[in-house]
Amino acid sequence: MNEPSIAESVLPPAPGAEDYLALDFVNSAIALPGGQFIDLLGTPETTNRWLAERGLAPADAGVQEMCTTQLRSLREHVRALFAARVAGLPALPAALSAVNVALSKAPTAALLQWDDKSGPYRAVPCPTDEILDHALATLAANTADLLTGPDAERLTACGSTPCNRYLLRHGRRHWCSTRCGDRARAARAYARRAHAKPR
Repeated sequence: MNEPSIAESVLPPAPGAEDYLALDFVNSAIALPGGQFIDLLGTPETTNRWLAERGLAPADAGVQEMCTTQLRSLREHVRALFAARVAGLPALPAALSAVNVALSKAPTAALLQWDDKSGPYRAVPCPTDEILDHALATLAANTADLLTGPDAERLTACGSTPCNRYLLRHGRRHWCSTRCGDRARAARAYARRAHAKPR
């Protein structure tokens, strides 16, 4: 069984990941009970699949290890920004800089193009050799949108150990999945029983 199949069968997307690609991106590194860890960007092949499934690269993009490494690096910087936001702490300058560098990779203007049949049109260029820059810029822009938008107040870390995923809180829910919520409730119940036992 390959890693994405394991991850997707274990945990559904965290609340908010359908609306913010940045949440889905940060949650592509998953800590599971028992010291297990799944990285959906662990290899060039799994990275290519992750990007293609989200419309950030063609299925046959041929992502290389260098691209995978750059994406994992940006993911850790975005994770650091999320952690700072959730904790109410200042952002790490290196994380902020990494996201801004990725943002600057996006073309700023739709260029004039010409189709022999339909004539002139405007489009943002994204040739195959710029796929990574496009993906990095898209992920960084979505990160900035989340951190500066109205949903930033709802951003939180999953409250179930050892889960490392982020989500947008709905009401009092602090878990990324039913499974994590059940695990957290079971741990609290066990702690109460252990504390209540006579010595």
